[in-house]
Amino acid sequence: MARNRHDGRRGGTDLSGRLVAREATAAARVPEYVTRAPTGLYVGLNPTTKFVIALVEAAFAFLVRGWTGPLLVLAIVLATAVATHVTRRMIPYVLATLPLVVSIMLVNTFFYPGAHDPIGSIGPFTATWTGLVAALQATLRVVAFALSVAVFSLTTATDDLLSDLERRGLGRRGEFVIGAAVRTVPRMIERAGEIVDAQRARGLDTQGGPIRRIRGLLPLTGPMISSALGEVEERTLALEARAFTAPGRRTEIRRLPDTGAQRLLRWGSVLAVAAVVGATIAGVISLP
Repeated sequence: MARNRHDGRRGGTDLSGRLVAREATAAARVPEYVTRAPTGLYVGLNPTTKFVIALVEAAFAFLVRGWTGPLLVLAIVLATAVATHVTRRMIPYVLATLPLVVSIMLVNTFFYPGAHDPIGSIGPFTATWTGLVAALQATLRVVAFALSVAVFSLTTATDDLLSDLERRGLGRRGEFVIGAAVRTVPRMIERAGEIVDAQRARGLDTQGGPIRRIRGLLPLTGPMISSALGEVEERTLALEARAFTAPGRRTEIRRLPDTGAQRLLRWGSVLAVAAVVGATIAGVISLP
């Protein structure tokens, strides 16, 4: 009986040893382009580091009132975009903010509550200087947020970010939420391009003057909504097919580099922004 238990333990040890050896062999067969880590200024940072930087920039732009917050974030984001050569690729992100920017400018300029410094009137509506200043500051915040997301998305592979966050202990549901949020704008831009190409192939004229272009936006609305709903269903089925709710940790193919300096950068940036925001709210410091 004792011998049988000993043989069972030895068999279990041998089995676990074979599994470890098999995983090591499989990892050794992974192509080099899969395990190769990205390099370059900012691009070579750990995905979590870039994710924290993007969150810190957005928080600083929105929570620090006045001109300082959004202008400082815009300067940092534009410098990073130039250094990483993604400036032109950020144009679709800026264009995606235009409807929101236009609404912000109109509502704040003409309907800012309590403003009594008129610029001029258009019919029954009066534009005010106070509303215009508030509209410009809000627009800068929206653009700063959009560009910080754009730089992060264009320099970070979403799969790398999710893999690194999962390794750090993030649950699969949280991983899915972050992944869906990061992929939303690029996927919407890609889907809009596909729909425009399909509509043009069917004879729809979407080129020409501004009126014709605006008229061409109407046929995009229905396909955009229906395709978005269909994609939700397809994603749900794909998650179930890939055992999204299965217990246990998934096998880690590669480990992205992280350093003590990056950990210091993450915690230092979060604490610095929290200190500045708290000081401005408390009135300790006053920023323009």
